[in-house]
Amino acid sequence: MAVAERAGMDTASRRERRRERWVGRAERASDAFGLVFALVLITYTLASLLENRGWTSVVLTLATSATSVVALTSSHARARFVRVVLVLSVLTVLLAAVGAAADDRTWLNVATVIQVSLLAVAMAAVLRRVVMSPEVGSRTILGALSVYAVLGILFTFLYGVIERVQGGAFFEGHPHPASSDFLFFSYTTLTTTGYGNLVPGGQPGRLISGLEMMAGQIFLVTLVAGLVSLWRPGDALRRRREQRDGGQGSAG
Repeated sequence: MAVAERAGMDTASRRERRRERWVGRAERASDAFGLVFALVLITYTLASLLENRGWTSVVLTLATSATSVVALTSSHARARFVRVVLVLSVLTVLLAAVGAAADDRTWLNVATVIQVSLLAVAMAAVLRRVVMSPEVGSRTILGALSVYAVLGILFTFLYGVIERVQGGAFFEGHPHPASSDFLFFSYTTLTTTGYGNLVPGGQPGRLISGLEMMAGQIFLVTLVAGLVSLWRPGDALRRRREQRDGGQGSAG
């Protein structure tokens, strides 16, 4: 009887350890900010290489949609809200495809407005998850970097809107800028690099670019730098080692 009880306890202990491992994997997947950051970089690369028109706009919309959905999922957003965003993301891809097939930018413009709004909401959810995280780890820092990188994309969209609204060229000496020019200008402004080859020709472009400079610096100094200063990568490794040693001790 004692042998049977001990065997049953060992089986229960192994099941409990397996359950804890699966729970840990699920928690790591739910905070997949590394994947979010990778998708942001992919979106940035595609936006730099492809023009936002025709069938290439469908590719850009698809990449942005994937970034928004994964970001919300990783931020522990409610399942119903994630489903709504997923439906809207699919709708934006279809609108971009319709615009490409009909050669009508109206559909693409509508899809872009919806998708940029979804991306902003998703990054707000990531930022909330990062700020409320009980401890600082590599995933937390990657989440903050994802939000920072997406700021450049959001301001790129805003600069394009300004050019269409004001009716004239956005940049001095560049009457017909490409979409990649706005993206390049946005990131050089966000990082305060300022090469000087692209300069806003008037208001409100100068005003918005000034706000982007301040937002980029404040974000880096107050959030990213603060998180890095609190990051202790050795602590997580030590906790995993203690959990593994404790599990082996219990089994013994």
